[in-house]
Amino acid sequence: MKKLALHWQIIIGLVLGLLYGLLAANSGWQEFTADWIAPWGTIFINMLKMIAVPLVLISLVNGISGLKDIAQLSSMGGKTIGFYLITTVIAVTIGLLVVNVIKPGKSFSEEVRTEMVAQNEAKVKSTEEQAQAQKESGPLQFLVDMVPANIFYASGNNRNMLQVIFFALLFGIALIIAPDASKTQAVKDFFDGANEVILKMVDIIMYFAPIGVFALLGNIMVELAGEDPAAALEILKGLAIYSITVLIGLALMVFLIYPMILKFLAGFSYREFFKGIAPAQLLAFSTSSSAATLPLTMERCEEKLGVSNKVASFVLPLGATINMDGTSCYQAVAAVFIAQVYGMDLDLADQLTIVLTATLASIGSAAVPGAGIIMLAIVLGSVGVPLEGISLIFAVDRPLDMCRTVVNVTGDATVATTVAYTENELIPHPVEK
Repeated sequence: MKKLALHWQIIIGLVLGLLYGLLAANSGWQEFTADWIAPWGTIFINMLKMIAVPLVLISLVNGISGLKDIAQLSSMGGKTIGFYLITTVIAVTIGLLVVNVIKPGKSFSEEVRTEMVAQNEAKVKSTEEQAQAQKESGPLQFLVDMVPANIFYASGNNRNMLQVIFFALLFGIALIIAPDASKTQAVKDFFDGANEVILKMVDIIMYFAPIGVFALLGNIMVELAGEDPAAALEILKGLAIYSITVLIGLALMVFLIYPMILKFLAGFSYREFFKGIAPAQLLAFSTSSSAATLPLTMERCEEKLGVSNKVASFVLPLGATINMDGTSCYQAVAAVFIAQVYGMDLDLADQLTIVLTATLASIGSAAVPGAGIIMLAIVLGSVGVPLEGISLIFAVDRPLDMCRTVVNVTGDATVATTVAYTENELIPHPVEK
């Protein structure tokens, strides 16, 4: 019997997790789920995080050391950052377009707004404090944060992935320009062999993916429902128009913008692209973390899309750190939505400010669940929208976070494929049926 493809295994786990979550929420199995189901999802996430740093470090060093010279690295780096900035601006612009056309905030009553603000006062205060700390940092703080004082400490915290990338870049460049190639060949061989081992570890972890996805989705459904599923459903109904608006913006990125980029800039079939990247998209949906999904994203891009290790090991870790197209689109919709609820009309200058702030904020957004809320607080502050309005979207933030992470990962893979094509580093591979 032919083995079931990974994306079908993940889909089965996802569907079963959703069904279990609905059953558990309505049967009062919250404690059982927390004690016996949720830990398996946590174990799966921990395994992905465990492999992320060594994967990025080893594959990036291995990829850079295989380049001919520094000029090739600078060419690839310039294209990568350029593409990421362009897609982020497009994502924010699409978010502003859909929210201004649909106007979801106009359907919210003042009574509902007041009640939800009161319910989430503590969460809003915590978010506001974190956003204020982010804003008070100097204009060059992002450069300071890129350089690790201790690479071992940076490696022990997935939030400092950019520091790991910086060290790997410096190490790889040093390998290229070292004067005596015979002395450094052993180091290159080590990283080449270690890269093969790390990729095999990813394969082993992926055997556990369906179980991990089942546990994650089941637990998320129970947490969303809480002790009163009926009340939670009422809240979700009130936010349906807002959620649909966000999803329309995200769908335009995935099904219009990315296919156009692939077709016109890389000559790549979007059907083959989606077949190849589907397991990473499903995992991104389950984990809400592009950093946790990174090992699988790299594997799929290399093995199924034909992106060379040189490109994948540079473009994808960088994308998981600075490229947040889905988050940027969501921030644009959320900012204008909250302004509409408060009866504020944002003019063209305000909306251009949202484009700029959301683009810059996406660079500093951690590739972990919930980071978008903190970045949203910065965006709201830039146009004078009350930060208390964040409480209006807490109820649906987690499911929307899952959806926007899919866009983030898809954007990373799109840019990696495009950069590989422009660098003549794209070799087509057979895609799973």
